[in-house]
Amino acid sequence: MRLLPWTGDDGKPCYLSSDDPHSRLSRLADDIEAAQLRSVAEVLAGARAVLGDAKAGERAVRFALTRATESLEDVLRVAVSRGARS
Repeated sequence: MRLLPWTGDDGKPCYLSSDDPHSRLSRLADDIEAAQLRSVAEVLAGARAVLGDAKAGERAVRFALTRATESLEDVLRVAVSRGARS
């Protein structure tokens, strides 16, 4: 069972029951994982910029923290999924 990099409408994890790493859904999951990992690098750079700006207001800090939290959730899901497959 592979943990997919997205959740269902109810917020619960989605799993793929297949041993074929080349199936259409497996390839889609791989592509989404890669996009999530690229995105986290951008979010991290943005958060660092906000934290480095002494004039950044509460809205900017809250936005950066919200995006960072979302990205951490994505990366954690990717790490758990990849750890379960090794």
